[in-house]
Amino acid sequence: MTSNARKWIVGLTLMAAAGVAHAWPDKAVTVVVPFPPGGATDSVARALANKLGEQLKQSFVVENKAGATGTIGASQVARAAPDGYTLMVTSLAPLVVAPHLMKGITYDPAKDFTYLTVAVQTPNVLVVSPQLASKVNSVQDVLALLKEKPGAISFATSGAGSSDHLTAELFWQKTGTKGLHVPYKGGAPAISDLLGNQVEMSFQNVNAVLPHIKSGKLKAIAVTGSKRSPVLPDVPTFAEASVPGVDVYAWQAVVAPKNLPADVRDKLSAALTAALKDPAISKPFTDIGLEVVANSPEAFTKFQQQESARWKQVIETGGISVQ
Repeated sequence: MTSNARKWIVGLTLMAAAGVAHAWPDKAVTVVVPFPPGGATDSVARALANKLGEQLKQSFVVENKAGATGTIGASQVARAAPDGYTLMVTSLAPLVVAPHLMKGITYDPAKDFTYLTVAVQTPNVLVVSPQLASKVNSVQDVLALLKEKPGAISFATSGAGSSDHLTAELFWQKTGTKGLHVPYKGGAPAISDLLGNQVEMSFQNVNAVLPHIKSGKLKAIAVTGSKRSPVLPDVPTFAEASVPGVDVYAWQAVVAPKNLPADVRDKLSAALTAALKDPAISKPFTDIGLEVVANSPEAFTKFQQQESARWKQVIETGGISVQ
């Protein structure tokens, strides 16, 4: 084969590859949610899938692959082809928490994903039971109780290693206190028992307990955000309450398999940003206490590294295990 013939074949190959990339998406895109239907992550995924479908003139189909703290779905996505036709909308759990808690995970969050954007985030809020509401009015009141009864004040969580559990552990570590961890199988039963005075306190996502705070059934003490929540403007941050270092957000994000082509990544990033800034998408989120982030792939990659290191330290210091 002559040199010119080889160049011609290479040129055709490159043109074909460019044509395929340029055509993306030319078939349905699968959006994996590694949790059951009906939760916050599922809701974010379905809202984004609908909007991306409108923008890119293609179907974005949500598939729930729940189990093992999100790691089953995450493993599937990590093994998928990096062609833009498999995405994952997930919480922080499989990306920055589960790898430090669970054995046998078959993916490496630092190497096996293309990070696209953090879609939304919400701080946690420390709430107390109706029985404690008349006695506890501030973070300092909470600290006084914890010091008076070390290891005895019950904190409900949605399970070992959950965002609310890790937030409680971080709070105890930062203040030199310790509560009694009471894990539940999900946030709903934890909140139910808190409302029924079966447990005394809990860190919960703002969106999960906002109706109970607004109705007066639960009392909000402080939020874990770097600033006050727009839906709870009268509730101070922990930093304002003289307890710095308890800045925690639960978040939902979009990732793809590693080695996603740059042009597909950039097209997805632009579409996601546009979708999240559309009031039809953002307002239902912000009304319930979620905050739109819509950061860049570069910013999300750095954020994932920081979050992973932070939660690894909290887990190791607290001796936390899912067993």
